[in-house]
Amino acid sequence: MPGIQDYALIGDCRSAALVSKGGELDWLCWPRFDSPPVFGRLLDSRAGRWRLSPAGPFTVERAYLPGTAVLETRFRTRTGALTLVDLMPVAPAADRRRMLVGDHEVLRIACCESGEVELVCELDARPDFGRARARASAVGELGVRIETGPAAVMWLRADVPVSAAEGGARARLRLSAGERARFSLVYADDGPAVLPLVGDASEHAVERTAQWWRRWCGRMRYDGPRRDMVLRSALTLKLLSYSPSGAIVAAPTTSLPERPRGDLNWDYRYCWLRDAALTAGALYGLGFSAEAEAWTHWLLHATRLTWPRLRPIYDVYGNRPPRERAVEGLEGYGGARPVRVGNLARDQVQFDVYGQVVEAAREHFLRDERMSRDERKMLCSIGEYVCEHWDEPDSGLWERRSRDRRNTHSMLLCWVALDRLARLHREGWLCRDHLERLEAERDRIAAEIRRRAWSERLQSYVDELDGDELDASVLAMSWLGFEPAGSGRMRSTYEALRRGLGAGPFLYRYRDGDSPGEGAFGVCGFWAVRHLAAGGGPYEDALGLFERILDYANDVGLFAEETDPASGEPLGNFPQAFTHVGLINAALALEARRAREPKAAAA
Repeated sequence: MPGIQDYALIGDCRSAALVSKGGELDWLCWPRFDSPPVFGRLLDSRAGRWRLSPAGPFTVERAYLPGTAVLETRFRTRTGALTLVDLMPVAPAADRRRMLVGDHEVLRIACCESGEVELVCELDARPDFGRARARASAVGELGVRIETGPAAVMWLRADVPVSAAEGGARARLRLSAGERARFSLVYADDGPAVLPLVGDASEHAVERTAQWWRRWCGRMRYDGPRRDMVLRSALTLKLLSYSPSGAIVAAPTTSLPERPRGDLNWDYRYCWLRDAALTAGALYGLGFSAEAEAWTHWLLHATRLTWPRLRPIYDVYGNRPPRERAVEGLEGYGGARPVRVGNLARDQVQFDVYGQVVEAAREHFLRDERMSRDERKMLCSIGEYVCEHWDEPDSGLWERRSRDRRNTHSMLLCWVALDRLARLHREGWLCRDHLERLEAERDRIAAEIRRRAWSERLQSYVDELDGDELDASVLAMSWLGFEPAGSGRMRSTYEALRRGLGAGPFLYRYRDGDSPGEGAFGVCGFWAVRHLAAGGGPYEDALGLFERILDYANDVGLFAEETDPASGEPLGNFPQAFTHVGLINAALALEARRAREPKAAAA
């Protein structure tokens, strides 16, 4: 089984697939991110895959076409060289019907570059984690028709001979230099399928898709360190967005383990308000305002029925995700079980989401300069709710399942919610009726944090009020405006975190026994960079740490949720939006520091 680091992501902002270095498409949920997989070999060897690769031994190099989500893999065999291009075609909405671009297609093109290569195509659809049966039949010029459910059908079409097989299709052919084989897999479950032409039209689809991605990337406004990695992270976040609604999922996968062969396996194919709000802020910072605005509109729709209470997670249409359950009988990635569908966080209370949402909303309104009646109503109701409930225990950022507590990070973000709402009141966006109460409760929160979340023994802010454990999330104080990064307390906190949670360039999120054996949390390392860039240390220290962390990305620039500091291997769901958001925000902080102190940055 390939390692997590061996996968690359392709997608069309509706769903996404993971393709291994060996040309195996091992994960694809259709028609949307949280649908059951039609290819699920990532979690069970019997759950289906689509292999397209040379028959014999080979070596591999791969990369995305610059500025795109089009993957190019180069195989070298004893007899020749072959290039495989993988993508999900995209096009402007107005052109989709005219150009016969379906909503759900994977396009794979193999081209022999030199010599001669024997190519193998093995498509095995195994719907619903391999628990359902697919039926395949040849239908002449329409290719192979594969029934994957009562009303769900996939069509495999190619410009080379392909035979129907049990659950899929097979092809084996010999390509000589200059020869190509094009394969198009289309999914439909709500009416007649749009079957694109295969052949020269496939080449046009590749070029059209590459141009679409490059035009999107051309909107990025960032000239700071490692622009290449920042752009790849932005592309990854775009791939994790669901364009019909504007939602942004945390990851395209479920149950990739945070602890090898362990049970810390969660379903991340949903939209966490926290992660999505941070993503929207990062996209605003890079100049991608349309995506950030789409998320704001999704937020209003998703939360309308629960105002003023916000749920931690929603599905891509703003509904409550399914209850968490284990899918029985699956091997799990690397033997890690159980495989889970749904997420228990749907029933949790997480007060930090209020601060993240208000922060993102304020940034939106300051840029858009408009606020609807519903938006005013939502923000005012959030303020009232936070004033009433900020002192209550919750599950917090890390979604601990052992017990609720009065988490420092949750209280910090409640402070952010009230502080930003008070600013909106003073800036004229909201009426001033509740301003005095907002500011009074904000100041009460600040006093509680400074008095009860500080440990004299550790000389650090800690995880909960009256607690005595380190937690990397307290670094957020330095860029959220609660306490300057260069203050004595924040410098001491950073030093304590490095001593207690440091792992090479990374930080563990905490080490209190809730998650023994897990890796260092990816975003926490980037939080350290952001803290230093905000004034917690010299610019060159922040930049050096940033570069060291980037060395742990896989060969196409992707990060998982966590990293094993000893082996460098990724752990957890992949790719993880939270980590890539952390990368972008760290880079933006470095760019801002360089702009403030050009002499220090140039030294």
